[in-house]
Amino acid sequence: MPNRILRSLLALALLPAAPAQIRTLIVDGQNNHDWKTTTPVLQRLLEQTGRFQVEVATSPAKKEGIGAFAPEFAKYKLVVLNYNGQLWQDSTREAFLAFVRNGGGVVIYHAADNSFPEWSEYNQIIGVGGWNNRTGAAGHLVRWRDGKTVREETPGNTGHHGGRKPFLVTIRDPKHPIVKGLPAVWMHAEDELYDSLRGPAQQLDVLATALSSKDNKGTGENEPMLMAIRFGKGRIFHTTMGHDLRAMSCTGFIATYQRGAEWAATGKVTQRVPADFPKADQPTCRTPFP
Repeated sequence: MPNRILRSLLALALLPAAPAQIRTLIVDGQNNHDWKTTTPVLQRLLEQTGRFQVEVATSPAKKEGIGAFAPEFAKYKLVVLNYNGQLWQDSTREAFLAFVRNGGGVVIYHAADNSFPEWSEYNQIIGVGGWNNRTGAAGHLVRWRDGKTVREETPGNTGHHGGRKPFLVTIRDPKHPIVKGLPAVWMHAEDELYDSLRGPAQQLDVLATALSSKDNKGTGENEPMLMAIRFGKGRIFHTTMGHDLRAMSCTGFIATYQRGAEWAATGKVTQRVPADFPKADQPTCRTPFP
């Protein structure tokens, strides 16, 4: 065998092996949002990175009952929740809690933070949530004021948004792996800007906020958009963004979702900031999409 071929083979043998794909489960099936459209996008965006192997568990429709729904969470490293529906049976809830406590990663996507108001551990996992008859008893309102996270027990509504418009997102913890290297301020495409979310807010790190403008029936507060939460040994990435395909096509949503998913599963982010990440003047969206 010629020396140059031997050297090439030896060089290939010394290359680091590609990291194993992250086995991922997306849970959907009941939602007041269009999960039939958004789940394929969530799946495709993860698979595009080459880091994730994705499967989907779809619950029965509400009229069919939730009793038999029992995903095998322990088989996965990451669970993405695109679910806002009936409370799971006791054994399914216990299996999910065991998954997270033992180090499983979770992505809370948009309306998944509306779900399960009566499940106390779930509310710890999501940090803050809204709607579904949540009241001031659900926990703290979380806002960003004067350079820090502020938690309030002020009574009032829980969960609100104005009309869908573009809005500026401001990074608040630039050293966190999910948002490290992103522009300090960037424009997100038309979306629902969630405000007045509340919950236990334990071990919650606000990564990015957006101003809920009073001109759009908002609170006038800097509301959390991206959050990182710890529960047991588990890591949770919570994004309030991504209401529909237009919002999901924003490169800002895409990159933070992909990076947040990797961090939740592994504690690290290996993905580079995309060249088309939006700046402060206008959003950048990928078309055609999906």
